[in-house]
Amino acid sequence: METFLQQIINGLVLGSMYALVALGYTMVYGIINLINFAHGEILMVGGLVSWTVVSALADSGLPGWLMMLIALACAVVACVILNLLVERIAYRPLRNAPRLAPLITAMGMSLLLQTLAMIIWKPNPKPFPLLLPTTPIDLGGPVITVTQCVILGSTVMILAALMWLVNHTKLGRAMRATAENPRVAGLMGVKPDFIISTTFVIGAALAAVAGLMWAANYGTVQHTMGFMPGLKAFTAAVLGGIGNLAGAMVGGILLGLIEAIGAGYLGDLTGGVLGSHYADIFAFVALILVLTLRPSGLLGERVADRA
Repeated sequence: METFLQQIINGLVLGSMYALVALGYTMVYGIINLINFAHGEILMVGGLVSWTVVSALADSGLPGWLMMLIALACAVVACVILNLLVERIAYRPLRNAPRLAPLITAMGMSLLLQTLAMIIWKPNPKPFPLLLPTTPIDLGGPVITVTQCVILGSTVMILAALMWLVNHTKLGRAMRATAENPRVAGLMGVKPDFIISTTFVIGAALAAVAGLMWAANYGTVQHTMGFMPGLKAFTAAVLGGIGNLAGAMVGGILLGLIEAIGAGYLGDLTGGVLGSHYADIFAFVALILVLTLRPSGLLGERVADRA
């Protein structure tokens, strides 16, 4: 039971990070029906920029939590600027092109960002400094670290703020109107280009937060760190229902739980043939089952509300 509870905690932490990235995928898809496969690389840039800032402040004498906040602010700015450039250069000229063109462009942009990051930050993995207290908190058997508590708390606040923004603000109504019909929304005074850019900004900020969380939780950064989380987050978005904000959250948390619990029991289930590093099997098997039994995802694809 102790192992099970520990894996639940690990799964919630992992799923929280997946959910933040999945929201970026699902928001962009909900607005312009585009799968931004370069989104995982935005997470990677957030992690590497955070590492750069923290390394520069290492001898400043500032407390770890303050260095983390400064690193987060710099990462958000860098990721927002980068994602706006990606949208303006790679996606906007292809907005009315056949869907295959922006899809291929997104994959090419992903490889380009990885290569540029490798050139700028070099290919070797870099240890991320420990900024928060490392003494684990005992929960009567299972333990949780301060970093994991911060990840869970931050994720809950961010997700609540995002749901409020989309459902109870003028910007949120404009986003839903653009998602339903950009041309009609334009006739009603909404600026579709501004709304689309804003969606990319929000997605980039979420990916930057996830990048710092990933780096702080696993203690390492490198130019390929965004590929697998990006792929898993896309899986989570599809699992919950692509284009559905609540679905992205549910899909991310569920995927994290499936992966963590699978990692905890995979060795026993296979008689030691497969270790915990094969835990990805569970995530993609779950995706295949959901898409086979419910192709629209657990909560269904987005159905635009009337603004």
